[in-house]
Amino acid sequence: MWSRRQFLQTHSVGFGWLALAGLLHDQLRSEPSRGQAVVPGSDDRLPNDAALPSTHHPARAKRVILCYMSGGVSQVDSFDPKPELSRWHGQPMPLKVERTQFNNNGNVMQSPFVFRPAGESGIPISSMFPELAKVADHLAVVRSMTTPFNEHAQGNFFVHAGFPLMGYPSAGAWCAYGLGTQNHDLPAYVVLQSGGAVPPHGGVALFSNGFLPGRTQGSILQADRRDALANLVPGRNAAAQQRQLALIRELDRHWAAESQQERQLEAAIVNHETAFRMQTAVPELCDLSEETQSTRDMYGVDHANPSISAYGRQCLLARRLVEKGVRFIELSCITAGIGAGGAPNPWDQHGDLALGHKTMATQVDQPIAALIRDLEQRGLLDETLIVWTGEFGRTPFSQGSNGRDHNPFGFSIWLAGGGVKGGTIYGATDLFGYHAVENPTTFYDLWATVLHLLGIDHERLTYRSGGRDFRLTDVHGQVLRPILLGT
Repeated sequence: MWSRRQFLQTHSVGFGWLALAGLLHDQLRSEPSRGQAVVPGSDDRLPNDAALPSTHHPARAKRVILCYMSGGVSQVDSFDPKPELSRWHGQPMPLKVERTQFNNNGNVMQSPFVFRPAGESGIPISSMFPELAKVADHLAVVRSMTTPFNEHAQGNFFVHAGFPLMGYPSAGAWCAYGLGTQNHDLPAYVVLQSGGAVPPHGGVALFSNGFLPGRTQGSILQADRRDALANLVPGRNAAAQQRQLALIRELDRHWAAESQQERQLEAAIVNHETAFRMQTAVPELCDLSEETQSTRDMYGVDHANPSISAYGRQCLLARRLVEKGVRFIELSCITAGIGAGGAPNPWDQHGDLALGHKTMATQVDQPIAALIRDLEQRGLLDETLIVWTGEFGRTPFSQGSNGRDHNPFGFSIWLAGGGVKGGTIYGATDLFGYHAVENPTTFYDLWATVLHLLGIDHERLTYRSGGRDFRLTDVHGQVLRPILLGT
């Protein structure tokens, strides 16, 4: 029986022409193939759609939307009210102050925002988020998130990949690898940007496939551009393009035979095939002309505030991607408006936090609340998991006069939909919102929970690289069962 390497070395056509035949055949098909499923990590993974033959247990969610709040949202100004801050406002911090990023530490600073109970559950939500307050009963707020990292780039890598350095697969790549794709015309992992948004500190490596197959890498779509995906529109007619693809595959075949890297060849073929099909799928996806005006208004797509409009378009496209079966979708915040932080981390307010946080909250509040409502109305929220998080929180004392420094010791995130018990609060910080003191939680726990809701045991989704079995949660992680439905 021949190995794939022997097959490549001894046949004059091989995978390249097989792939081209598949492309030509797909043009005649009206229904996309979901491919065959195989066990992740095996040497017999199929190039078109490697996935679990079945999930480890019944899945509550089919896909994930990550609303990433880059820069660090202040927990004591958003989802974790602390009356003690008002009583101690302007006085020295009565607890030990840990070393901060800039060590320009002032006194205790009360929140400039008002908290009110929201929904039937009564979850306290800041006045920064009036629209999210209206969907509070869908939220499971985790107030005890922690991270070992106090710097943006390391924090971003850790949230995305479970490691503080580049070179490891992101959570989106792991989900794409473990579950495959439901739509072979689109990537399984899509990152949306708009309004001039740039990746958080760490760059596009945050969306990397690392050592996983190339097809699992995040594809960045510019939600408000005519050419949403760079270099997608062909510069020649279909026949010429097909001849070019055939040549590329033949060159790939020779390279693989000589370098003994047939796995990379398989990934390249898949990427070429997907890009070919995306030439039609992406423009159709990004065309919002079929959306009703009421839907556009709900998301704020035509809002006079350009940051609301830009983020609203991302949220609306996220819903459309959900309908198309994309597995993992990440949304990007925009640096726009007075007070927003630097381009890679717009929630980073080391000064004038009241203005900066209000600017950023205004950007995302209406669109995310609309996304939750729209998914619910369409019967998609129960099978779509939304995760809202940044890389760390902020200090309960001031930096300078009116900003807050980074705080990795206890901060808030939330989840909604996809098997999550809405109207729930999990964990707690101390009286000042500084350290997690009840059910301290890590991002390993978050991703263990996300994979669990997708039907995957996080300890069993592994990939061998460099002689070691890797997983998204490394050697850590506990499912946050108290926030799950049925518990």
